[in-house]
Amino acid sequence: MTTDEKWMTLALELARKGIDRTSPNPCVGAVIVKGGKILGKGWHKQAGRPHAEIEAIRDAKRNGVTSFKHATMYVTLEPCCTHGRTPPCTEAIIGGGFKRVVIGATDPNPHHAGRAFKILRQAGIEVTHGVLAKESEELNRAFNHWIVTGKPWVIAKAALTLDGALTTKSGRRTQITAADAQRDAHKLRAISDAILIGAETLRIDHPRLTVRGVKTVKQPLRVVVTRSGKLPGKSPLFTDANRESTLVYRNQSWNRILRDLGKRGVTRLLVEGGGEIHNQLAKKKLVDEVVLYYAPLMANRKDLPHADALRKLPLADATLTMVGKDLKLQGIVRR
Repeated sequence: MTTDEKWMTLALELARKGIDRTSPNPCVGAVIVKGGKILGKGWHKQAGRPHAEIEAIRDAKRNGVTSFKHATMYVTLEPCCTHGRTPPCTEAIIGGGFKRVVIGATDPNPHHAGRAFKILRQAGIEVTHGVLAKESEELNRAFNHWIVTGKPWVIAKAALTLDGALTTKSGRRTQITAADAQRDAHKLRAISDAILIGAETLRIDHPRLTVRGVKTVKQPLRVVVTRSGKLPGKSPLFTDANRESTLVYRNQSWNRILRDLGKRGVTRLLVEGGGEIHNQLAKKKLVDEVVLYYAPLMANRKDLPHADALRKLPLADATLTMVGKDLKLQGIVRR
């Protein structure tokens, strides 16, 4: 590991602290180093709050640093160079008198990509980019997809029997997986901006679609897709304390639904079914990532709902892990 990779690894660790906090902004971490010692470090904590670079500069000043001459800033994402909710970070870096800036990933926004490199170099600052670029890009996979396409990154999540059934009984959904897998699924909810289900799942399960049992700074939007519009008015989605965060899309195309969610700042959409919804999205090639929890049991019934199209999606970077008694398969859909 090179010196640059060492400090970028620390910046990535800081950036990961914002995984469930920064949307619709990306997760970013920054470290300021001089003479092999850390002067300051920071991470972006929430949209609208200071960016990681500013947090690191402020941290250094709290530590008594008065000059950044000969200092290097390591940041996981190309610094912003335009006015948004906050001033451009390039201005703060130039004003601080940094000697060098090391960057992980390039800004995926085609209107900004690479501009900061030029601005910083014109100010006499040495710029190195592409250090741990893959890791930096993967950290913000959902944001990168959203900023380029205007649509959220779609994660299809399902709990299945070994033969692919979504339930073991007709007419109602049953808990297939054990407590450890259910808790793991709630962690997935916690980092999602919205959770989507179909009308039939709402009628059968009466789900709450909230994060429970794990820490979260927000509850995701709840999204219901329906053809008829006939939904149970007494459902928790329409009566609980989070009812204002429930969205219903009736007879709308998937493209329109995803674009509208994108406009609402949904960068990561978790789809929890049921089988028809999963199969529709899979066949239309709208699923970006798959998370399947397999319980150690067989349904042995073809009349039950299955997610066959979802299970047939080709995956890249797939991982298999045991979560308690259940098996978790996770991977990116290969295009």
